[in-house]
Amino acid sequence: MTVLALDIGATKFMAGVVHAGHAVRDVRQVEVPREDVWGACRGLLHEVAGSAPVTAVGIGSAGPVDVRTGVARPLNIPEWKAGFPIVGAVQKLFPSATLRFAIDGACLALAEHRVGALRGVSDALAMTVSSGIGGGIIANGAVLLGRTGNAGHVGHIVVPGWDTPCACGGFGCVEAVASGMSSVRWAREQGWSGSTGVQLSAAANADDEIAVAALHRAGTALGAAIASAAALLDIDRVVVGGGFAQSGEPLWHPLRAALAEHARMDYLTQLQVVPSQITHGATLVGAGVLATTATAD
Repeated sequence: MTVLALDIGATKFMAGVVHAGHAVRDVRQVEVPREDVWGACRGLLHEVAGSAPVTAVGIGSAGPVDVRTGVARPLNIPEWKAGFPIVGAVQKLFPSATLRFAIDGACLALAEHRVGALRGVSDALAMTVSSGIGGGIIANGAVLLGRTGNAGHVGHIVVPGWDTPCACGGFGCVEAVASGMSSVRWAREQGWSGSTGVQLSAAANADDEIAVAALHRAGTALGAAIASAAALLDIDRVVVGGGFAQSGEPLWHPLRAALAEHARMDYLTQLQVVPSQITHGATLVGAGVLATTATAD
């Protein structure tokens, strides 16, 4: 019996085999190509599955999604932006498998609630800050999915003070201001010569003036967005993961400062924002939880 997990990210796909305890092993990944995106994803799944019969697949995708129809519409994958029927396509690959599909933020929340920083917490928010920004909500001990499966998509909370255009068509979304890709874009507009979020983080920690300003900008926007989400959801725990969230104090210091400035309601006095304990592949782990839940049904 082989159970697979698939993570559809903004810049890469990851897949692996789910084992006991929600561990995902034999992980492979591939960059998202400009064309024939499904071909790359299909090849990855074939590689990971090998010749073993696949009984279940959990799929976590960058959003937006429509879980009712099994369609993914990732904003940062142009070929799929109008919608790709990912559930139907995977079902054709593995006709006997049971499939479960969710937005990546819901998978992140599942992973944090089962094996991460939200274990034992009944009401919380999990966020990923990477190429994009996403999130998932834990309410009364369960993941809140919403009408179409997009609940918790916090990347499109509008933050005050910015009118930066967003890939969604709006302006001032926290993803447009504070994601790794957006921060790199802003830094390059100021004259910085690097090209990746990892390089930007390293430069900020080495006191490069433009990089420090870029991460201060991102952290401030994140803190404001988290304060708004916490006030709306009445929560006292937020966990933040993703590659760009590992940028250290140049990001986290302004985040905490903005949080202190904006999270002023008396029911938010115990609010904690903590880094994720899952250092790699949280969405994939959550997709694995989805898949193992499917096998238990």
